[in-house]
Amino acid sequence: MKKRIIWLSLALVAGSASHAFAQFASDALRHSRLQFGGPARTLGIGGANVALGADFGNLTSNPAGLGMYQKSELHFTPGVGFGQGEGRIEGNSAAAQEATQNSFHVGSAGLVFTTRRPDDDQTTNWRAGSFALGFTRVADFNSASNYQGSINNNQSFLSRLRPQAGVRNQAFYDDLDNQFDNNRYTTNLGLAYGAFLADVRQARTGARRDSAVVLRQQGSVLNQGELVTTSGSQSQFDLGYGASYRDRLYIGGAIGIVSSNFTETRVLSETDNDPSTYFIGLRSRTVQKTQGSGVNARVGAIYRATDNLRVGASVQTPTYMRFTETFDESLTSEFSAQGADRVPSDLPVGERTVAFDPNDYEYALNSPLRANGGLAYTIGKLGFITGDVEYVGYGRARFANTDDVGSQIITDENNAIKTRYQSALNLRLGAEGRFDIFRARLGFARYGSPYKTDTGSERAQNFYTGGIGMRQGNFFIDAAAVYTTFNQIYTPYSLVNGLQPVVNVSNNRFTTSVTAGVTF
Repeated sequence: MKKRIIWLSLALVAGSASHAFAQFASDALRHSRLQFGGPARTLGIGGANVALGADFGNLTSNPAGLGMYQKSELHFTPGVGFGQGEGRIEGNSAAAQEATQNSFHVGSAGLVFTTRRPDDDQTTNWRAGSFALGFTRVADFNSASNYQGSINNNQSFLSRLRPQAGVRNQAFYDDLDNQFDNNRYTTNLGLAYGAFLADVRQARTGARRDSAVVLRQQGSVLNQGELVTTSGSQSQFDLGYGASYRDRLYIGGAIGIVSSNFTETRVLSETDNDPSTYFIGLRSRTVQKTQGSGVNARVGAIYRATDNLRVGASVQTPTYMRFTETFDESLTSEFSAQGADRVPSDLPVGERTVAFDPNDYEYALNSPLRANGGLAYTIGKLGFITGDVEYVGYGRARFANTDDVGSQIITDENNAIKTRYQSALNLRLGAEGRFDIFRARLGFARYGSPYKTDTGSERAQNFYTGGIGMRQGNFFIDAAAVYTTFNQIYTPYSLVNGLQPVVNVSNNRFTTSVTAGVTF
């Protein structure tokens, strides 16, 4: 069993790990809440291609669309993203703070091999088939947020340790001294003790040497802020095949090999301007690095109901993934020489930094099943309109037992997923107009909130898309822009008194991609 799991288990007993422990459920959501991906044509129509067909984005949405290809294809899609987040403490008069996170990425690359029988060959009703392989980015983890504001000292980061004050066990105090003496910290309170943010008071009488843990005195009003930056993505390498039956029914299937890379850095700070206190401030820094791989499969069908109307549907299995994670945490304190509570007088002045040892652990996750349905209507050679609806059962994501994670932790986290998250519908709409060799595209998608308590859908994601393209002989080039808006509501930690700060973050991200390809 890896060290972070042990720390979480111990801290749960002590009642001081609510922030760290809650991270597991949010990990499950992160790797389940995907976005539409593919070449610029797919992005320009808001990812609405389940019934459209002959689009490389079908490889990850509905592989039946591969059966509509008339020619083989090769393409490559690089892109850049620009993100911004503005955060503020709920109910606080302080101005929102801004943070940015930009990135360069490869959104899609693929190859489609198509074979089609001549029209005069009527030996079989299976008219065509396409085998495709390629890479698609299906989730963008790049974001940043920041907030600053005033809080009362009963809302402070340090206050999350107050439940420890009632402990009356000499072995507990001896363990804190042992952590301090060896500079090997294994609990949150031990870390605070090593940074002189907590102290052990000795009993004046009685057999026990120690009798209470007290926290460092802080002024009545503190300034608090947190900068959170995330980076990385989730991608799929897919192998798929789609076939055409009498150019009326199209069926297909695909297997996806998933790869995920995620890094989150959180720096929370508190400062105190009260000259009567020894405490000046603290800074908590955590870095979580997660890498994982997995596998899924999908099947789909498209039926051409009329020459203009197509109906499509697809189902993707839950994705089974195994993750390895590295978690680092350090705590820095800063003190002055002036505070009236600097007792004894030889307490350190200036900064002191202590840290947990870096630690690795592994876990497994089954992300939820996904089901899609769609309609597409072609307007002769003038273009098309298309729309999709996707069902995702976020509350059905489940952690699986591994050698590193105890069964009780797995059970508790799976219960947390069921309690917090719900099923949601994702809607996608798109249209393309054709003007000789040129194309113009528009799209919109709304991905529903997965949170049960989000009654106003404050945390839904909205995607506004557009694009242009050109087809000339065997060469094509497309460009697309996607503007995304979404909100976050989170607490940087939890307190027994329920007074922890609540942070609202408004995010937007602008991504632009260019696809260049050839048909043959």
